[in-house]
Amino acid sequence: MSRRALRKIDPSLDLSRHLFELESLPSPFCPVEWLGSEMPLEIEIGSGKGLFLETAAQNCEHHRFMGIEISRKYVRYAAARLAKKDLSNAIMIHGDAKLLFCERLPDECAIAVHVYFPDPWWKKRHRRRRVMTTEVIENIQRVLCRSGKLHFWTDVEEYFTTTIELINNESKFGSPIQVPPRTADHSMDYRTHFERRMRLCGENVYRAEFIKA
Repeated sequence: MSRRALRKIDPSLDLSRHLFELESLPSPFCPVEWLGSEMPLEIEIGSGKGLFLETAAQNCEHHRFMGIEISRKYVRYAAARLAKKDLSNAIMIHGDAKLLFCERLPDECAIAVHVYFPDPWWKKRHRRRRVMTTEVIENIQRVLCRSGKLHFWTDVEEYFTTTIELINNESKFGSPIQVPPRTADHSMDYRTHFERRMRLCGENVYRAEFIKA
């Protein structure tokens, strides 16, 4: 199933409160000071079109949400969704998630990290480009507060198995909780656009949740 072209962004939308460049973040970076709120922080790696971030921010107003996306066209689209709904508790960052986690985020600043359908980089010689590497996983567990959660979903079984093995090597994570397939309440009940595509195609989605000890 081919992807639909992105809709044009309303040029009248002001994205300045919802879209930031990774390079513009202060260093050292303190999310509480920068975001101006002590509300619990959740971070999404690879937000794509921003559906999860938009929905989560609407449904959980007492949490802050930060998404990071490396594609400029997608990060602008996701930021426009937030701006259109005037969601003051969510922002998008344009940049490399590896740099954000490994160089910018402080210890124990987030209660949850969400990674949904990251690029699998199919060829073996390209797999070093995958976001779920040992270094990133180590920094995810560093960034998470105690009892913080890592949510990882993919439609690629090999990627899922490999990532589970990498995460299991991190002593600060407990055993993975295998998340069963979601039962949809209606045809529009899905967490990301990619999940919807997989459901329509009848493809498997592999889900796991980890809790930092």
